[in-house]
Amino acid sequence: MFGKLKEKLKNWAKNLAESKKEDLDKEPKKEVLDVESQEEKIDELAQKIEEDEKQLEELKKEKKKEKKVVKKQEEGKTREIDIPTRFDSAKQKFEPDIDKILEIKEDLEEREKGLEKKEEEKIKAIEKAEKEEKIESEKPSFFSRIKSKITKVKISEKEFDVYEEELQELLLENNVALSVAERIIKELKQEIVGKELLKKEIEEEIKDIFKDIIRRILINPFNVLERIKEKKSKNSNEPYVILFCGINGTGKTTTIAKIADFFKRNGFSCALAAADTFRAASIEQIQKHGEKLGIKVVSHDYGSDPASVGFDAIQYAKKNRIDVVLIDTAGRMHTDKNLLREIEKISKVNKPDIKIFVGESITGNDVIEQAKSFDWHIGIDGIVLTKADIDEKGGTALSVGYVLKKPILFLGTGQEYDKIEPFDKEKFIEKLGL
Repeated sequence: MFGKLKEKLKNWAKNLAESKKEDLDKEPKKEVLDVESQEEKIDELAQKIEEDEKQLEELKKEKKKEKKVVKKQEEGKTREIDIPTRFDSAKQKFEPDIDKILEIKEDLEEREKGLEKKEEEKIKAIEKAEKEEKIESEKPSFFSRIKSKITKVKISEKEFDVYEEELQELLLENNVALSVAERIIKELKQEIVGKELLKKEIEEEIKDIFKDIIRRILINPFNVLERIKEKKSKNSNEPYVILFCGINGTGKTTTIAKIADFFKRNGFSCALAAADTFRAASIEQIQKHGEKLGIKVVSHDYGSDPASVGFDAIQYAKKNRIDVVLIDTAGRMHTDKNLLREIEKISKVNKPDIKIFVGESITGNDVIEQAKSFDWHIGIDGIVLTKADIDEKGGTALSVGYVLKKPILFLGTGQEYDKIEPFDKEKFIEKLGL
């Protein structure tokens, strides 16, 4: 979530903080090049020495061949005479060069050792500097690459303005609504421009600012379980009625079954009203959920009045002392005025305690327009976002609550019945990587 945004912001903070690291990085490179140059010279001289030594070896072999034993028959004695060869003159020719080469080689070896020692000292100095400000590279965090050689950073308004447009674009790419993006940028600017920050505090400081902004933007969800208890304590015979609405294909019926199971696990009995009398197989779908969960489903025939299905479910709950009634309705486009008038009727007849809009978190800002339309017609009280487990951006949840001024009550996080959870601000912020 917010991956590109976080990367851009931490690079921005790095540029503001970093000043002298680049010079330190460049300094040892020249010495490394000098060492490499000296190594090349040594290699050339060593090769020449090797060639000269081969020639000397050949001449030695030639001398042995030319050395003969001459026997003189004088006075019955035999003596050895060395016949002069080319070796003596060659030796005189090469020996001065060899001595010179060996002398140069020895000098270069000493210089090489000195350069290596100097290079090692430079590398140790760099490593020591890097240890002081360790770079986090395995898992990108909000400002993991901030490094600086200076004590404090003061961000000017001009420096902030350079990145303002880019920050807005990145927020919009993460499904953050324009009005929310503008508020985030405005509040961020107010918080950090002109403020002196220690270099080691920059990452945590801006993280904390973002957390506080998001906390202020998100509406605190109310506790549905507590509201059910409160109503039951006042009138034990009256069920708590919840009306669900949304467009086609958002997983509304499955979400209703998950919430019914959630209530059941928390000690409340439930009944389901199959008020979607329009969509083919919708009644069979919710009945199948009811059978799996052991929950009563009240239904009529297809084409019957959906408002009457909800009414009958409420009467059944009163008679059987059921705690909660969950009314399913047909999915309808938020632009279809006739179907929206129909859901208005369902709401007026059944007088639900709360009306919940079900939308997909992965649809981005489309879900905001959908929810606004239903809110205008029936006045929704809360939101459930499905497929939150595959939403990598996170901006939808942040935006829909702020734009509608309605709380997110639940997040759908998978296919199984237990894959639904009450919305938690702090957990949501943690998933954003803040």
